[in-house]
Amino acid sequence: MAMPASFLSEDQFTCSICLDMFNNPVSTPCGHSFCQACISSYWDGGRGGGGGGGAAKSYQCPLCKESFRKRPELHINRTLKEITEQFKWMVNTDVPMDGGGGGGGEDLHPHHLHHLDQRQGEMPESVFAEMMTRFQQLPTPGVAHTTHPHPLDPHIQSSNQVSAHLSEHHDPPPPYSPPRRYSLSGPSDSSPRLPLCPVHLRGLELFCRTDNTCVCSACVEAAEHQGHNVIPAKREWLIKKSQLGISEVELKDLICEKERKLEEIQNSLREIQAAAERETDGAVGAFSKLISSVERCQAEVLEVIEMTRQAAEHRAQSLLRELEEEIAELKRRSTALSQLALSEDFIHFLREFPALSTHPPTKDWSGVSVVSELTSGVFLRTVNHVMEHFQEQMRKLPEACQRSSVDQSVPRPNSKVRRVQEYAADITLDPSTAHPRLIISEDGKQVHCGDRHQLLLDSPGRFDRVVCVLAHQGFSTGRHYWEVEVGGKTDWDLGVASWSVNRKGKITVSPTHGYWFLSLRDRTDFAFRTEPSTPLTVNLRPSRIGIYVDCDKGLVSFYNVEARVLIYTFTDSFSGTIHPFFSPCTNRSGRNEAPLIICPVAMIE
Repeated sequence: MAMPASFLSEDQFTCSICLDMFNNPVSTPCGHSFCQACISSYWDGGRGGGGGGGAAKSYQCPLCKESFRKRPELHINRTLKEITEQFKWMVNTDVPMDGGGGGGGEDLHPHHLHHLDQRQGEMPESVFAEMMTRFQQLPTPGVAHTTHPHPLDPHIQSSNQVSAHLSEHHDPPPPYSPPRRYSLSGPSDSSPRLPLCPVHLRGLELFCRTDNTCVCSACVEAAEHQGHNVIPAKREWLIKKSQLGISEVELKDLICEKERKLEEIQNSLREIQAAAERETDGAVGAFSKLISSVERCQAEVLEVIEMTRQAAEHRAQSLLRELEEEIAELKRRSTALSQLALSEDFIHFLREFPALSTHPPTKDWSGVSVVSELTSGVFLRTVNHVMEHFQEQMRKLPEACQRSSVDQSVPRPNSKVRRVQEYAADITLDPSTAHPRLIISEDGKQVHCGDRHQLLLDSPGRFDRVVCVLAHQGFSTGRHYWEVEVGGKTDWDLGVASWSVNRKGKITVSPTHGYWFLSLRDRTDFAFRTEPSTPLTVNLRPSRIGIYVDCDKGLVSFYNVEARVLIYTFTDSFSGTIHPFFSPCTNRSGRNEAPLIICPVAMIE
């Protein structure tokens, strides 16, 4: 197909920095396109950097001068690259640009946007124009998008930019309007090869874009499709088919990338599974021995209990027999007395009365009882005491295993904590920013919350509701690191805050409002304060926290210094100057009175 001169020109594919045709074009979030190397050099050289003094560096678009606080992550605009390559090919092969035919019917590339056949009239210019418009609306798969308040995707914006350039210089081709070459009696040019409409038994030669379905001419005349956007089905097929080439290439690249990551994760999973099996076998063996020991101990304890029961039972049986014998004797005497009372023989009565009138000798049972340690619960208390101690040790076992694995996995000479400690800064607290309840040491290295407000000047820079304080030192560029001893405190906040934050009344703490800090609540609940807060799982409770800030990369990280592990990292763009932020929190629990202590950084060997 011949490319109309009114549609394409070299100016539309020219980088505004190098004034040459695009080479690996990329699009900024504002929608303008440049060569990848050109815009990178422009920003690396500092010409696109905004701000000054204490302000954080920003990046500007060379055309519209829109600023971005964080350097945009740019990706090659494959749509614009494909169109540019086609235009270069047309220029280099002397393809006529005035709409005339010429040349052969050779394709540019198997997955270009269009197959440029130079035979005149193969595809109408209006169809080509609509294909361009429809393709610009197609989202580009597999390309990471830069987060930006503009509603359009950067790649779509760059394609729309091409259309915008066209409209500035030339009128676009008129939209294609299919002539109604059909009537109620049937279409004028129906093909017997077309599938038939199940309702009207006519060829499905049209496509309803409104309902996204193929229809016949009679369907269009019917009420359910009146006023809909209807075009020839073959034309819609050509448009959609032109989009498949680029989508297929993008999908293949995305599939390859995902397959590589899939293989990497599968290999890691196999290694983890093998290691887990080894550790499981060893742990099961150790616990099996422990269970055997517990079972033996249980048998011995049960044997002692049984022996104690048998001894108590033997004594009780002896006493019962003795009591039963006395009772039997007393019953016999009682029977004899009853019979004697009924006797009419006074000689017999008088002879037997002396022997029966006196009670037989009996044992004094008032002090006799059957007692045993079983009834006092001494055995159960002893077992429970031992088991509580054992369970306490068992609860510590997972943490001990975790600590052991951390100690073995952290390389001593080149650990991450060791590297960030090289940027240690001397931090001191600024009393003029401290809440009136905060008590700061003379050297400015410690802070804790008192029981009552101090009589202090309520300056504009002082926090008046939240018990927190900023440091004297502020940063707008470079890397910085400091460590804070938190000990056994139950609550605290540590991080950085912008110098321009609101300090009066109720404060909303989040990166959006200029606060980037880690929190501990109730001894165990760790979180990074976003909206809403981001809860963190911290297996090893830290007693010393390391805070690392890279102002240029917009990065703040928190470390467990003793365990030498990273707790959490957050990436953002810092506005203005940021200062270390501290809050020892109040002592409502009665166990949070200890201060936060800024410690000298001891380099880890």
